[in-house]
Amino acid sequence: MTATELQVTEYECQTHLNIYDSPQCDRLATQAAKGRHLRVVSQQKSAIAVCLCEDDYPGWLSLADVGKLQVATQLYEAKVVTKAEIRKLIPQAIEFTQAAMQQPNYYLWGGTVGPNYDCSGLMQAAFASVGVWLPRDAYQQEAFTLAITVEEMMPGDLVFFGVEKATHVGLYLGDGYYIHSSGEKMGRNGIGIDRLSEHGDAVSRSYYQQLRGLGRIIESYKPRRRKGHEG
Repeated sequence: MTATELQVTEYECQTHLNIYDSPQCDRLATQAAKGRHLRVVSQQKSAIAVCLCEDDYPGWLSLADVGKLQVATQLYEAKVVTKAEIRKLIPQAIEFTQAAMQQPNYYLWGGTVGPNYDCSGLMQAAFASVGVWLPRDAYQQEAFTLAITVEEMMPGDLVFFGVEKATHVGLYLGDGYYIHSSGEKMGRNGIGIDRLSEHGDAVSRSYYQQLRGLGRIIESYKPRRRKGHEG
């Protein structure tokens, strides 16, 4: 497929693809795993504006990657997953993050397909692996989940950090520990397990000082129905 053949319709990724945050395609915004669906919104000389179907996430695809798309034979339809079903899937989602931690990895801004993830990308990938979709970014995930208290926490809940808004997220494992992909500046430059406590090591304490909330996943994200999207 060439760029001139593209129409504003739905495509399926034939391999993992990088999605960028501008037409210059010099800064990663997210990644689309093989099999994900996207809609083409508009086209410029060097890139195509797209919207990923599963999470409504906008970005730019390099023209060099157009040949890695295939017209979708079926349009994406979100599956309904109940709260009870999600609870049963939590151990598998946790297992995904722990298996990812065992692979050589580093923190990658925009990473969602592994082995290198950012914080919210790891959360999204873990739950997508069991058929539950979350919004892409940490602050979106915070708004999407059901707010809970510390006393209500269970394994599989999300832990949010940040000041003005959620800028970091981890997955609660139980017994006061959570797993997350943290950056090099104030974290571990990759996936690790830390304590949700002011008495942990330097990394745990640093994040705990920015603890802002906890959230429970009670549904799978349902894309908005629209022909295009802003930006």
